[in-house]
Amino acid sequence: MPIDAQWVGSMPELYDSRLGPALFAPYASELARRAAALAPATVLELAAGTGRVTTQLVRALPHAHVLATDLNDGMVAWGGAHVPGATWQQADAQQLDLPGGTVELVVCSFGVMFLPDRLRGYREVARVLAPQGALLLTVWDVVAANAFAQALVDALAVVLPEQTPDFVARIPHGYADPDRLRADLAEAGFQDVAVDRVVLLGRAPSAQVLAEGFCGGTPLRFALEQRGQLDELTARVAAELELRLGPGPVEGELAAYVVTARRAPR
Repeated sequence: MPIDAQWVGSMPELYDSRLGPALFAPYASELARRAAALAPATVLELAAGTGRVTTQLVRALPHAHVLATDLNDGMVAWGGAHVPGATWQQADAQQLDLPGGTVELVVCSFGVMFLPDRLRGYREVARVLAPQGALLLTVWDVVAANAFAQALVDALAVVLPEQTPDFVARIPHGYADPDRLRADLAEAGFQDVAVDRVVLLGRAPSAQVLAEGFCGGTPLRFALEQRGQLDELTARVAAELELRLGPGPVEGELAAYVVTARRAPR
């Protein structure tokens, strides 16, 4: 598993508690609303993480069977313990152990950016989808369009000017191209691809909370640990974030693409 896609040890808990409410909860509600409008009986969630979207899917689709999957065992363990309304299992989105044509809706929230081979992943989704089944996913827009991400990138450049980690821009915000999204999905066997740019508001109790989440709860952690003591670097990043976002509760715009596509007839 690539190191940029690993969540181990305490990372799932930090990711969920520090970043979940600020970054992922707003889009979880958006995805659940769109999923409910499609009224599927079977839902496969890829890269489900700690279950922020899963929770909303279970609530919005009480009669559907929701299978939540993630590449990381730690995420599956956390999600299974906190969102029991879904079935949880470890799975590689690029090689799904599911029969073809059996899923009515596939949901992936901020996960496709981590796939080493996105076309392979999309083709697997097309394979498991039932005829006219749908894919619903989210992808972050560029760093500059996301207040918390931009503040973090700027903070890292000050704290580590000679060895600035590029994880944030390279992975989470590295697939922010609507034309490429459309082209990749069409090549993988999808049609009726709709890409909507959705801007929402993120809120966090403090810059410190965001720093703890980004530095300790994402794969950015591994780059920081190679450059110094994690606690010390997190404290310095937190101080820089507070300069940019302000003291006390913070808020900022989030921008992402919400994508809906249908499996093309074979």
